[in-house]
Amino acid sequence: MPFQQGSARTRQRTVLLVGIVVLLAALVLAVVLASVLTHGERREVAPKMLKWKDRGTTKNLREVILGRCYSFVMARYPELGDKDCLKIWESLKHAFIYKDPCNITSEDYQPLMELASHPIPCNKSLFWSKTYDLAHRYTKSNQNFLTLEDTLLGYMADRVSWCGDSSAPGINYESCPKRSECESNPSSVFWKMASKMFAEAACGVVQVMLNGSIEAGAFRNSSIFGSVEIFNLNPDKVSAIHIWVMHDIGGPQSESCSGHSIKRLTSILEERNFKITCEDNYRPVQLLQCVYNPDHTDCRLCT
Repeated sequence: MPFQQGSARTRQRTVLLVGIVVLLAALVLAVVLASVLTHGERREVAPKMLKWKDRGTTKNLREVILGRCYSFVMARYPELGDKDCLKIWESLKHAFIYKDPCNITSEDYQPLMELASHPIPCNKSLFWSKTYDLAHRYTKSNQNFLTLEDTLLGYMADRVSWCGDSSAPGINYESCPKRSECESNPSSVFWKMASKMFAEAACGVVQVMLNGSIEAGAFRNSSIFGSVEIFNLNPDKVSAIHIWVMHDIGGPQSESCSGHSIKRLTSILEERNFKITCEDNYRPVQLLQCVYNPDHTDCRLCT
């Protein structure tokens, strides 16, 4: 009898050990499968996050936008102190977060445009195309003019990038689509809407600074100015348009006010009943160019 009881206990122990071994093997197998599946998922996600050709969302975007907003409405233009920067940030975020970066609409940005809009004084609007650095050096030295980037919307977004992604955290920090990849990307839609609103607000005399050193021509129909802004200027509010064709110091003089693209621009504006003047190398702007190139032969008349 004791022998039979011992055999039974031995069988029980054996069964228990076999069960433990099987359970451990199952756990190991589960871990291996989970690792393989997770690794596979990561390999699928990585190309998705890196497929676009433009830079990704600016790091610390929230802090950048809030900082610029508070600086603009508290320090630069205290008369706009009633603007709610937190609401403006939330509105911008909701326009693109977790959304397909190739399927952004004007409706996505409409709340932001309404929150951040403010009046533009007459005779101060300065439009530009391919003269970014020169135009903004000029508005910094001459407070009588404002570019889009000198408004709240433009100031917050200037040289900042953002786009969404369907997976957490809903923002793609690796890459964003260029306009050539898809037209309805967050940046293109934003700047088209902001440019349209800036043009609609213009009144009195309007200035346009173009680059006459570009071989393709100073005016391009495909530019934001050529495709959006000129068609949203209001002839009933704008009394005249002054075009400045600027040439790079030491650079080629590919086009002047008598050039083909300027004639094309003039024709478009005249059809819309605008009064137009054009000047090559507008002297106040040329003097600013010569501050950075005082010894260049092109600046002899500026000394």
